[in-house]
Amino acid sequence: MRINEPLLSSEHICLAPIDHEKDPEIEAGWSNDAYYLRMLSFDPVRPISAAQQKKKYEAIEKEQEDDKNLFYYTIRMREDDRLIGFARIQWIEWSNSTGFVQLGIGDGNARLKGYGSEALRMLLRLAFEEYNLYRLTALIGEYNPVALHVFAKAGFVEEVRRRQALYRDGRRWDLIHMGILRPEWEQANRIEA
Repeated sequence: MRINEPLLSSEHICLAPIDHEKDPEIEAGWSNDAYYLRMLSFDPVRPISAAQQKKKYEAIEKEQEDDKNLFYYTIRMREDDRLIGFARIQWIEWSNSTGFVQLGIGDGNARLKGYGSEALRMLLRLAFEEYNLYRLTALIGEYNPVALHVFAKAGFVEEVRRRQALYRDGRRWDLIHMGILRPEWEQANRIEA
């Protein structure tokens, strides 16, 4: 464990709590970006209002408090505190030390600049060093090559391919389950257990 290194910030971004005053309007705006929503979720795309987004944030915070199996962070630029996305570790099974990870860069101007990779590195460190998890899984559609690359670069490997499980743009796509184990992450980061 690197006790002196920051857990929630990196060179360009930081992981932060929800800002209930500013964030609902920004994230509601992302719901008009069909590309973002389709890469992020397997649900049908639909825009939502700031009020609906605020309710979603309230539900997230309630789940964090009540169920204790979700860690949700906003991704912000360090230079100006601008919201660019979210990152979460969810569906944690504490008895098995497992969970799922998801992140999204909603700000179109912040995509393809390495911020997703930075956020994922911080999430992995939190998961394995702070929350003492052993395994993480990510669910990614075959049609999302950027996410597949980001997760593979971080050490995730393809574990399951659910053939033609997703339907987008008039065709069927595979749903890929990628996973990483704590020893794999430690080896890749040369951490002594």
